[in-house]
Amino acid sequence: MPDHCPVCGQSYEPEPGFYYGAMYISFGFAVATFAVCGVLLYYLAGDPALWVYVTTVAAVTLLTAPLVYRYSRALMLYLFGGVHYDPRWQHGRAATPLSARG
Repeated sequence: MPDHCPVCGQSYEPEPGFYYGAMYISFGFAVATFAVCGVLLYYLAGDPALWVYVTTVAAVTLLTAPLVYRYSRALMLYLFGGVHYDPRWQHGRAATPLSARG
């Protein structure tokens, strides 16, 4: 992973250990995954055996792990890193990089 965004220059790690908090966000995503899979299996599959729950939740968790980690880091940056979305970057009209703004 690069140290800075190649487009806007935003530092991906504002301070050492910044992303330890992202573990809690990814834990929330994991709990939501377990709950959604459990409820869907209960109602759509008619309360199958325990091994079906475990296998399905494990498979969904493994398949969505890259997205969960990426989005938990992004949410950590947006919520606690002082990063703000600037739609002008999409069109190349912003004058200064986001990391230079206060």
